[in-house]
Amino acid sequence: MTHTTSSDESVVSTQSTPLQKLSIAAVAIISFVAIVFPSYLPVNSVLLSISLMIAMCLLRLPVPIALIAGAIVGGLHSGLDVHESIGAINDNLSEGAQVGMTYVMIGAFAVALARSGLLDMLADKMSGAVSRGVKSSSLKWGLFSIFIVASIMSQNAVPVHIAFIPVMIPPLLTVFNHLKIDRRAVACIIACSISVSYLLLPTGFGAIYLFEILLPNINSSGADYGLVVQAGQVPKAMFLPVMGIVAGMLVAVFITYRKPREYDDELTNKMVFRSEATKLKFKELFFVIAAVAVALICQIEFDSLLLGAMIGFVLLSFSGIFTWQQQDDVFTEGMRMMVQIAVIITIASGFAGVLNATGEIPSLVEATRALIGDNKAVGALLMLLVGLFITIGFGDSFASVPILAPIYVPLALSLGFSPAATIALLGASAALGDAGSPASTISLGVTSGLNADGQHDHIRDSVIPTFCHANFGMVLFAWIAALVL
Repeated sequence: MTHTTSSDESVVSTQSTPLQKLSIAAVAIISFVAIVFPSYLPVNSVLLSISLMIAMCLLRLPVPIALIAGAIVGGLHSGLDVHESIGAINDNLSEGAQVGMTYVMIGAFAVALARSGLLDMLADKMSGAVSRGVKSSSLKWGLFSIFIVASIMSQNAVPVHIAFIPVMIPPLLTVFNHLKIDRRAVACIIACSISVSYLLLPTGFGAIYLFEILLPNINSSGADYGLVVQAGQVPKAMFLPVMGIVAGMLVAVFITYRKPREYDDELTNKMVFRSEATKLKFKELFFVIAAVAVALICQIEFDSLLLGAMIGFVLLSFSGIFTWQQQDDVFTEGMRMMVQIAVIITIASGFAGVLNATGEIPSLVEATRALIGDNKAVGALLMLLVGLFITIGFGDSFASVPILAPIYVPLALSLGFSPAATIALLGASAALGDAGSPASTISLGVTSGLNADGQHDHIRDSVIPTFCHANFGMVLFAWIAALVL
């Protein structure tokens, strides 16, 4: 059955249903009891905080409010007072702010690249193909292939991470409408391809995750047990878990969201603006290639996406793609495009700080140890599920590794898992939930592009589809990897 999105339906959908009102009341009551009578709610504070955050997001509260409210309730429930809870948030904002600053610069670089007209030329060619009556299936699979390549390259060759999404996708929304593509399939393709890139390919963001975060944390946590892991072992161990994400993406495209879905063309044309595509001159093309190359070199040599994006932006300022006087406007446009994501990343760091301050993350993982016993199959599954839950709260797999490693590595080794299985368990446990967290940069980036015309909901159309397809497959394949490696 096709789905039609109209302005009338969108108005109706904004009205609270009895179930929503009941859910809001339940969240409010649980929060009140957790704060005023914490002894009446004997649950792990980390579990409570993350559960409330997820519930508030599902109830359509803004993600920043859900993060702050969930953090404070969890902090108060754990025994922290208001000042300590807020202090834990404030003390950890700087790490997120640094990442946010990088994203702002990457956004400016992405907008500068977009001014070259390359993406508009792509949209024009696709629109022209539609008007010429080119077979819809050919265009559809061509677009899907382009999204896979762009998503993978955004993590290494052209290090703009998710900044390409709100630049590349909006001009193509009218083409999606003509082809009746379900945007949830596109969300899964982009989210899964980005995850595969940084979890498996040892360049760009992948080099950071695999070699600068995962590898040293495994070696430091396993030092007392004689565990020494080499860099070459990490991508090999992550291969099978990552294939679970690929399988989930294929299920989304060929089964779950294969049916046509209709959207309001008039609303798309009204909300999405696209400039006329212009032919690139040789000089402009040279500077575009040079900017991308310099950004990649800076990333490799100086381990700085911020520096690479900044130098790339400056080079494009000399290209003639936009005038010297327009630099400020281009930078502001890029900043505006990424500022929501940057703010949420910053607040998510504060949320993670409160979870750490409660001191109850180890107890949550230790409770899992008590349930496991000597059963490796059950142990691997529970470790993956706990990692999934924690990463949903952080919204960042990179931040989850240092928290999980001190418990997971000794636990895995004590249960008799091999070094390769230990790598797969920790790497997958930390990565699970990244593509499906409401606060994840991947989920937010996907929504920023597909919701340019207001017809793609963040929770229902980005978070839930990517969570189900990226994570369920990875849990299964990582569980198998832990048992066979």
